[in-house]
Formats: sequence, structure tokens, C-alpha cells
Amino acid sequence: MQQITALELADWLADDARPSPMLLDVRENWEFETCRIEGSVQIPMNTIPARIDDLDEDAAIVCICHHGARSMQVAAFLERNGFGKMVNLTGGIHAWAVQVDSTMAKY
Repeated sequence: MQQITALELADWLADDARPSPMLLDVRENWEFETCRIEGSVQIPMNTIPARIDDLDEDAAIVCICHHGARSMQVAAFLERNGFGKMVNLTGGIHAWAVQVDSTMAKY
């Protein structure tokens, strides 16, 4: 699994020459409602095993949570289940709010 910083992810998303990854937000509903990266898809961590068929094994997937621990666990789980392009957002949505989007709510 690769790791990516908030600034690196922002650059990736802004690069029209590079296919955008799926942004998989594994936080709980209240967290996702508080703040999120535009275009992200929310599937709470505890529902990933039941929803694994909703994900594309061949797509680049960036896992996102609050600080990066839960998303790392989900990315590792998906890798063990055949997903080959997993990326974890280090520092999570908090790092995004601090480094990329200062208008984003923090919690």
C-alpha cells in the first residue's frame, strides 16, 4: 500500500493528465457530514466487508479517515482481498483541512 500526503493528493486531483482516484471515505456518517473532500464516496469502515463488491479492484483507491489509522486498516484489508492500487491518505481529513482547505470544518 502506498501512502500519500494531503498536498500530494491535491496535486493528483488537480492533474487533468492523470486519472483521478476513487476517494473512499471510511468515516462514520456524522464525520462525513461534518466535512469531506469533494467527490469522495463514503462507506463506513465497519461496512466495507459487506460492500466490497461495490468497489473496483482495478481502480486506484485513496482511503480517507480522520487521521489515517482507520483508512490504513481498510486499505490493508482491501489489498489482502485483491485490490492492487491502494493508497492511504496520511494524516487523514484533518491533514487535508490544515494543509489544503483551511475553510474545511475540523473536529
